[in-house]
Amino acid sequence: MSRRAAAIAFLLPALLYVLVFFGYPLVYNILMSVRDYSVRSFYTGEAPFVGVANYLAAIGNPVFGKAALNTVWFTVGSIAFQFGIGLALAVFFNGRFLGSATLRALLLLPWLLPLVVSGAVWRWMFDQDHGVLNTALRLVGLPAVPWLTDTGWALPAVILTNIWIGIPFNLVLLHGGLRAIPGSLYEAAALDGANAWQRFRDVTWPLLRPVTWIVLMLGLVYTIKVFDVIMVITGGGPANATQTLTTFSYSLSFHDFAFGQGAAIGNVLILVATGFGFVYLRSAREPLA
Repeated sequence: MSRRAAAIAFLLPALLYVLVFFGYPLVYNILMSVRDYSVRSFYTGEAPFVGVANYLAAIGNPVFGKAALNTVWFTVGSIAFQFGIGLALAVFFNGRFLGSATLRALLLLPWLLPLVVSGAVWRWMFDQDHGVLNTALRLVGLPAVPWLTDTGWALPAVILTNIWIGIPFNLVLLHGGLRAIPGSLYEAAALDGANAWQRFRDVTWPLLRPVTWIVLMLGLVYTIKVFDVIMVITGGGPANATQTLTTFSYSLSFHDFAFGQGAAIGNVLILVATGFGFVYLRSAREPLA
């Protein structure tokens, strides 16, 4: 067997896996988005071609604007705090002290839990009458907060949960980036009289920038398609206050049985996530200056 044939033989299982588990669902979703799929279509096989009508109907839905705006707030809010807290913890754990490895291992716990479990735990914590958060607020004399029943508090509640879940991911990657910075640079900066902030600004931040970019890109790709946490905690409510494009796609497909419109929203999300994915792959191939 030639080397070329051997290479193809090794790649064939991976290629088949991608085609079956990624290619086929993607193509089917695209075809569904341009046809009038209903429950009846699954029995009769009849789904008339409607072109972009599903896309126009989904975008024209009154909930679409709210879901799109919530997606932006959810993504930006989650990533900003996940990255900020993750970076602060990474800098903290970059110093050597007793118990550092144990504490870092404990902080990974939110990342290891299934998302459904995390969502269920936080849903109990947000309970207005018996949740631990409101119990703590009452103990210090503050009023209880209607976390999951008030339209003004529900979105911050699910963002807070997603921040908690995402911090370990940011911590692990940023801490790895910090460990790769030579200690001699900090020693030289200290000899020049640089204080802690100046060492961070002039040494840590510039050398950590490539890792930072990758962390942010991966965070965007992941956060923009978060579904489990929101569905478990609020289901998109109350009054669509936590409806994002992912939950809106699910609601169209499995509550309204508008499968074509749900597929259309799903394709929009895939397109956005793919765009960020290409940016990430490009940044990983060409290190930033």
